[in-house]
Amino acid sequence: MNIKLTNGKKTITRTKEQYEANINHFIKRGFTPLDNVKKEIKKATLKDVVDKVVQLKPKKKTRKKKWKN
Repeated sequence: MNIKLTNGKKTITRTKEQYEANINHFIKRGFTPLDNVKKEIKKATLKDVVDKVVQLKPKKKTRKKKWKN
């Protein structure tokens, strides 16, 4: 029997025996069974987006030295 594992980006399929034999190895690499992972879909509000926006600093004005010719 095959089991699907995911780490968020990648999904792999391994046999149940192989997963149980190497469970610590898979956990260390971030893989968990696909059935245990539940993605929560959250709608972004305008306030959440505004809070994450980084305010830009104004550019510093530099004076250029005048050359005497």
